[in-house]
Amino acid sequence: MSTNESDAPVHWLAPDEEQSWRAYLRMVTAVQVRTAHDLAELGLSEPDYEVLSTLSEHPEGTSTLHEQAAKMGWSRSRLSRHASRMEARELIRRAPDPNDGRGCLLVLTATGWDTLREAAPTHVASVRRHFVDRLAPDELAALHRIAEKLSEAP
Repeated sequence: MSTNESDAPVHWLAPDEEQSWRAYLRMVTAVQVRTAHDLAELGLSEPDYEVLSTLSEHPEGTSTLHEQAAKMGWSRSRLSRHASRMEARELIRRAPDPNDGRGCLLVLTATGWDTLREAAPTHVASVRRHFVDRLAPDELAALHRIAEKLSEAP
């Protein structure tokens, strides 16, 4: 008997399950497109902002490339390519990782800190306008519980 998943019978989505799945996809896309548009007006992409904001959460705005990639759900090579583009714009710099001779650190530059400080109010206003303020407090709490549940490892 084969253990190949493709040999297993398909457990198709019921109509209400499919509607919920598609509504979720539309919701995520709509919110991301709208907030990305607002960031683009500042000359930043969502990944730019994510790198800047998550680096700012670390002491001295510094994180290993490996840790940063894991936090963003990206491969190290994808983040490395994106970091090169941000480095060319002087938003971050790379430094050798003293704890790993093969690794590197990503460090927020003064320009990166300034860019983040300038962008944060606009980004927060965008998140409020396209997400938070459109939900009642109980809906926001329910969405938080759902997001936590779906974010857990299976």
